[in-house]
Amino acid sequence: MIDLAAGPDKPGCYIFSDAGGKIIYIGKAKSLKKRVKSYFQKKVLDPKTEKMVGEIRSVEFIVTDNEVEALILENTLIKKNNPKYNIDLKDAKSYAFIRLTDELFPRLVIARQRDMKLKGEFFGPFVSAAARDHVLMVLNKTFQLRTCKRMPKKPCLRHHLNLCHAPCIGKIGESQYAEKIKRARMVLKGNSRELVKQMSEDMKKAADELNFEYALELRNQLDAVKRLQEKQNMDRQKKYNEDIIHYLVKNDTVYLALFNVYKGTLENKKAFQFDYHSFSPDDDFFQEFLVRYYSENTVPSELVVPKGISDPVVTFLKMQAGKNVHVTVPQRGEKKQLLELVLKNIEITFFGDMEKLKDLKNKLKMQEMPVIIECFDISHISGSSMVASMVQFRNALPDKSNYRRYRIKTVEGIDDFKAIGEVVQRRYTRLKNENTELPDLILIDGGIGQLNAATAEIKKLHLKIPTISIAKRFEEIYVPGTDEPLVLSRKSKSLQLLQQVRDEAHRFAITYSRLLRKKDLLE
Repeated sequence: MIDLAAGPDKPGCYIFSDAGGKIIYIGKAKSLKKRVKSYFQKKVLDPKTEKMVGEIRSVEFIVTDNEVEALILENTLIKKNNPKYNIDLKDAKSYAFIRLTDELFPRLVIARQRDMKLKGEFFGPFVSAAARDHVLMVLNKTFQLRTCKRMPKKPCLRHHLNLCHAPCIGKIGESQYAEKIKRARMVLKGNSRELVKQMSEDMKKAADELNFEYALELRNQLDAVKRLQEKQNMDRQKKYNEDIIHYLVKNDTVYLALFNVYKGTLENKKAFQFDYHSFSPDDDFFQEFLVRYYSENTVPSELVVPKGISDPVVTFLKMQAGKNVHVTVPQRGEKKQLLELVLKNIEITFFGDMEKLKDLKNKLKMQEMPVIIECFDISHISGSSMVASMVQFRNALPDKSNYRRYRIKTVEGIDDFKAIGEVVQRRYTRLKNENTELPDLILIDGGIGQLNAATAEIKKLHLKIPTISIAKRFEEIYVPGTDEPLVLSRKSKSLQLLQQVRDEAHRFAITYSRLLRKKDLLE
């Protein structure tokens, strides 16, 4: 039982735990007593908060001297305990680190954040994820480092393309590989100038000893490090002095975008999406976002925002920045236009081209909007290297994190119908077993035969997912249960969307088929 009268009437943090003692929510308040009472006295709660309240079995209080200390403590406790009902920013891809793994032959891998549970060495944060990925690509290619999670028993395609020294088969010794890692580490630590000097001396020495092959290797590495050094120097000269932030709330979901601006030019964009009810009653989600985000990222000299920020949050931002931070809520002028531009980007990023979806819904006479579309395509080269691709579009935009590719296992020779049936069966058996979100529409690249093969498998799984196919020759749309194909105007938004989805599935399948074909030829 929770004694609602026992809470202190002071600022601080409250911690809710479930029956197993696991922390499920951490919040801050000006008055802990009033805030905790509000959870249990409100008759109408949103479904998520109501579910959380039903799980609460105990509450713990930590008193602070003021609201700023409560903000800092709340943020620290949330990052440490990761309660399931607090706001989650992990999908924002806002962290930009590279991790050097702790292995016999180390790898350089992407790290979303500095997780000290993982062994190894972290480098960053970088200016952006794009800058981090570029550095990672250059270092792996330049020093021919391994990228495989588990070393294979025979050399992979990267070795044959001279992108890896193949420690898996002993093509390079531990000490030699360690030297490569040492050089990569120097670049990541910003010691490129020292490395260039050292490698220049080694190259000259190798040439004097007539070891021209090694001298050539060093020269190529040297050129790559110099180019990377130039790019890093350019990035360091950029100072992001403004962040423009806006948000939109739709269907109990917060859609938020943040633009880094340098001298009036947009340099970087980050997008976030989280549940509106990931907050305690009366909490301001926007202010909580600012605290969570800027505890991990550089605070600019100015924030341009759609609404005012409380004094405690402004104080927190100044403490994080170590300098004064201006918070601007523009009413007119260039900054107001930038704020409106961010809002437009939110609509494009999260909702895509809704006109296409509306037109498609009407043309197919669907009950619901086809927000999630999944499309399948088969690719092979004269019956060999037969593969399938599945691409997903969400809000009329590609959702590449949900792309999938398959090797066809049960079909011999050329039989696109059976191949489509196999891959559809594999995809939706898995989604059904995992109780994962299903698409609103399935699109098959092909004619009535491919469509029948797909719908037969969906029917066997006892699923009801609208499924259609599009035939390339005349761009006809086949719908189950109809004798004649649906012919859409070439200028219609719905056909343009279906063509875009189909073409992307075809591109993804072709790419995979060629990759396997190339790999087979090398083996």
